[in-house]
Amino acid sequence: MPAILIVEDEAKMRRLLELNLGDDGFTTFSAEDAETGLKLLRENSIDLVLTDLKLPGMNGLEFLQSIKRQNAALPVVVMTAFGSVETAVDAMKAGASDYVLKPFSLTEMRMVIHKELDVRNLREENRSLREALGKRYSHPNVVARSPKMQEVLATVERVAPTNSTVLLGGESGVGKDLIARAIHEKSRRASGPFIKINSSAIPENLLESELFGFEKGAFTGAVASKPGKFELADKGTLFLDEIGDVPPAIQVKLLRVLQEREFERLGGTRTLKVDVRLIAATNKDLRQALEQGTFREDLYYRLNVVPIDIAPLRERKEDIPDLVNLFIKRFTGESGKPVEGITPEAMQILVNYHWPGNVRELQNIVERACALAKGNVLDRGDIHIDARPTKAANGPGGFLPDGMTLEQWEDEMVQEALRRANGNKSQAARLLGLSRNALRYRLSKIGIADDAAEKEA
Repeated sequence: MPAILIVEDEAKMRRLLELNLGDDGFTTFSAEDAETGLKLLRENSIDLVLTDLKLPGMNGLEFLQSIKRQNAALPVVVMTAFGSVETAVDAMKAGASDYVLKPFSLTEMRMVIHKELDVRNLREENRSLREALGKRYSHPNVVARSPKMQEVLATVERVAPTNSTVLLGGESGVGKDLIARAIHEKSRRASGPFIKINSSAIPENLLESELFGFEKGAFTGAVASKPGKFELADKGTLFLDEIGDVPPAIQVKLLRVLQEREFERLGGTRTLKVDVRLIAATNKDLRQALEQGTFREDLYYRLNVVPIDIAPLRERKEDIPDLVNLFIKRFTGESGKPVEGITPEAMQILVNYHWPGNVRELQNIVERACALAKGNVLDRGDIHIDARPTKAANGPGGFLPDGMTLEQWEDEMVQEALRRANGNKSQAARLLGLSRNALRYRLSKIGIADDAAEKEA
């Protein structure tokens, strides 16, 4: 509860305020003179000062000035006799927040105190908000100059200290593994293991044993017991990439681990307990998979506690120069080749490209350029990009607008449907042949709020 300092030389008045404010739940400190009040201010965390203007020794105005020199934001309410209104006005000019005239009712005093504390809290919230808005988030291995990546890192900062399950979304190559590592490294599990498994890279008949381990004799060739990734990640983080490719039978077992933190090895009967934070990632539309019945709804909601969508590189081109310089530094350090930078013309080629392969493709292009560079600065002749006409062109036989990817075209169609439906999202969903949930997901991807205040069809 807030702490209030009462400075009043009249013992009965001081005691009356102490008792009543204490009954209201406030923590109170009291002093009979300004000097004692200043000492209490230095020794305690005080939220509001209630002081008489007529005090022995240092008077109330001098006391007020001393308070403001120590803490200009601390609210001070002054008490004064009815005939000393002018003195109260002087106190307001000196920085007092408000005043009450003696004799006053306790109800009036409570109203003034609560008002001033509410104002103080509001000012503190505004200050914190300004600091948050002005703060730039960073991580050693993540480039985040763009607003979209700053938003991602801000979410990482908030979610990392928790144990909440995180679902990373985004196209292949956007850097989901880096964000997963950033969450782990900023968490209380940072000293524990970080285990990654790509479910799409493991055959379906082997995925269960990789995740949960197996006992000796569980199948032909199981000559010894082996722990799975969940056991190896105990007290740490398990990053399950391409969660959308996990077969239904294993989805059931994953759900149990998330709910109960326990499982059995393949071929085993002993129940194992684990303390693992799960981060999942996908480049698929899991809501569409729900509609198709290929992904369990209960598992989806267990995974989607904190969703983080990572924008494709073409939507955050502000990051490209920093990424290019990072890759140049990395590859020249590894290879020993004396590449020191890149010309503006070469950089512009990279910025203008639509990057269907995202950051991974950019990394490969820069590595190739560094490996084959003729000089110590990358020039436009060193940049060799594999064109993908199927994603970019509307030439002979093409069907997309020039320079537009399929995803961009789909976003345009969604927005056009909204315009034709005058903002009615249910009607827009019917125009597109989508379910309401599918449209909601697409709207979230392009940053359009799906509020409840829409017009009914």
